[in-house]
Amino acid sequence: MDTHQLKAFVAVADLESVSRAAERLFLTQPAVTRRLQILEEQLGQPLFDRLGRRLLLTEAGRCLLPYARQILDLLDQSAQAVADLAATVQGSLILVTSHHIGLHRLPRVLREYKRLYPGVTLKLRFMNSREAHHAVRQGVADLGVTTEEDAVATDIIADTIWRDRLHVVVAPDHPLAAQTAAPRLGDLAPYSALLPDARFYTGRLVRELFQQHGVPLRIDADLSTDYLETLKALVAVGDSWSVLPATMLHDGALKILEVQDLHLERRLVAIRHAARRLSKAAEAFVALLRQQRD
Repeated sequence: MDTHQLKAFVAVADLESVSRAAERLFLTQPAVTRRLQILEEQLGQPLFDRLGRRLLLTEAGRCLLPYARQILDLLDQSAQAVADLAATVQGSLILVTSHHIGLHRLPRVLREYKRLYPGVTLKLRFMNSREAHHAVRQGVADLGVTTEEDAVATDIIADTIWRDRLHVVVAPDHPLAAQTAAPRLGDLAPYSALLPDARFYTGRLVRELFQQHGVPLRIDADLSTDYLETLKALVAVGDSWSVLPATMLHDGALKILEVQDLHLERRLVAIRHAARRLSKAAEAFVALLRQQRD
């Protein structure tokens, strides 16, 4: 077996799909399929079972997967260690983050990083916070910049970079926007809420808050979305309310409600695997991030 076969195997195991694995590896589907076939022929056992459109690991596949990851990780680390002997920061850096952070927090950091370290190949991938933590834990990404999860895994090191204040917002012509007195949490109950899915930290935070105070929460599931920019647009043209970061509210398109006795905040963190040494490229990026701390 060689590294090309192992990379194809790990990609299909992660994504449960030959087509998605081919996209990740920048290969054709037949090329990925052929690499899996060769690996199965060499091992003398099937590695996947097909269940509908999904490819699921067989017992042999589950046995091979941790060893394949370890082999590929050691090869990457050895290549990076040799590259780090050079005086300049170079090599590759795989960074995972959310669309919101990528739009509102990272552009200045990315521009400065590319200016200072043109020899680094930076690969940026967008995903939600749970997916980002999983990608770093699995070694698919070198670094993540994401919302801190409720419980951080012991093999993840999280470095707080920004504290993201969250505000309750409505359209300027919403009935709550006309109130002179600051509303209470119960004043929101008669109106529907547009919130991210409970898989996301902000969505869980708001749901838990209402539950703790015994206040009913009406969620408009038909219009809800996981993209904060879309939530902002929907709130601006409707009669629902939402919770959005302060970084999105400078244009005056929405009315901020200063709800009594309510302070919502999330932490945006840089995450890395505790067992992996940072490359010079990753160290340089973390250093730039720390300069941006609130």
